[in-house]
Amino acid sequence: MFENIPNVKLGLIAVSRDCFPRTLSEMRRANIAKACEGGVYECPVTVENEADMRKAVADVNAAGCNALVVFLGNFGPETPETLIARYFDGPCMFVAAAEGDGDLINGRGDAYCGMLNCSYNLGMRHLKGYIPEYPVGTAADIAKMIADFIPIARAVIGVKNLKIITFGPRPQDFFACNAPIKGLYELGVEVEENSELDLLVSYKAHAGDSRIEAVCADMAQELGVTGNNYPELLPRMAQFELTLLDWAENHRGARKYVAFADKCWPAFPEQFGFEPCYVNSRLAARGIPVACEVDIYGALSEYIGACVTGDAVTLLDINNSVPKALYDEDIAGKFPYVLRDTFMGFHCGNTPACKMCASRAVKYQLIQNRLLEDGGTPDFTRGTLEGDIAASPITFYRLQCDSNGDLRSYIAQGEVLPVATRSFGGIGIFAIHDMGRFYRHVLLAKRYPHHGAVAFAHCGKTMYEVFRYLGVADIAYNQPASLPYPGENPFSR
Repeated sequence: MFENIPNVKLGLIAVSRDCFPRTLSEMRRANIAKACEGGVYECPVTVENEADMRKAVADVNAAGCNALVVFLGNFGPETPETLIARYFDGPCMFVAAAEGDGDLINGRGDAYCGMLNCSYNLGMRHLKGYIPEYPVGTAADIAKMIADFIPIARAVIGVKNLKIITFGPRPQDFFACNAPIKGLYELGVEVEENSELDLLVSYKAHAGDSRIEAVCADMAQELGVTGNNYPELLPRMAQFELTLLDWAENHRGARKYVAFADKCWPAFPEQFGFEPCYVNSRLAARGIPVACEVDIYGALSEYIGACVTGDAVTLLDINNSVPKALYDEDIAGKFPYVLRDTFMGFHCGNTPACKMCASRAVKYQLIQNRLLEDGGTPDFTRGTLEGDIAASPITFYRLQCDSNGDLRSYIAQGEVLPVATRSFGGIGIFAIHDMGRFYRHVLLAKRYPHHGAVAFAHCGKTMYEVFRYLGVADIAYNQPASLPYPGENPFSR
């Protein structure tokens, strides 16, 4: 199986204004490479003019670099340094040298000033370049900037080379999963649309696949004795897993990476004989998100989170409030949150096993059982991975295209509390400071759908930079009480 998360190889290109010491820029470049301990490719071409620029870009391309650090070791040449971002096909970070490693006569580089002109010229040419919060520093400082840039570059590269594969239209009356296609194309994402019938045909073609036994064994090992409630169901689920993996391999086409968005109800369980949730969770654990209910922007959001963290992610409903009695018993006085800071994040069973408590198990989908099996003995509504989501820091986020065709996003950091939910599905009690106001003035006011992506780390800073690099103008977050939202009634606070 192909790797579904990009591997970033960074190139480091030093630039130099011809009236400044070239050796100063080269010395400072070498110091950065040393501070990175081999984590970057040091381009030997120092860029002073456009011919140098073409040579440098050719050199890093030949070295297999897919992201660049453009380093102003001195003032820098405005035109060639910014044209690197045009001629190199990948994300570029622009940083500049701080003074202090030489005298202030022949050892002064004025890169602090040159960075202003670099930014100005990037804007004049409408070129994208990532500029850190404070882009001027020593070799050690810039090595830290480079480390912070890697997950940003990974996400940008991933999105640019992503195909989202869908099966079926969204479920009836689930317009919240509508996907205005314009925003995806603006990001460079491709979409392959298929019917549920296409998927069913492929699934049936995998009957008797020689690999099913090995996948069943892997599932059984993952679930353990207590989690494997329906061992007779494993071959069907293994057959489906192989169907999706083969589809990804055979349909990625010109793209390197894939994500799925499937119509998982109401017809799916009756026709396939199980719920797809557990299989979806296993693919998500491998960096191949499978979004529920044909939520294309949910799939995209999940994929970005997987690139940022290099870890499994999930997609959940921002689902239900925490009962006050539960809050009073298990949260109040034990954790620094008010009741409105808390909510339950839920979905049927798509969260990877590695992010759930040890008691998780394959079960049946209660809601679908009521709908499709009239609440009787579960048969084809089995196949969800259920249990409480394990305590963890989290980032709750989403990238969405609104009704005007504009991309917008939100990011909120918090945690999953180590508190029993007393409920069903893949579910956890989430706590985010000022969630009540965020719910009203971002999620409701800006018309976001009910699905949110979850990364199991505090990665809001990186996620914000990714969205900004991708050109998302509206990036909302959970503002503290001291900072009112636009339109927030001052008398209600």
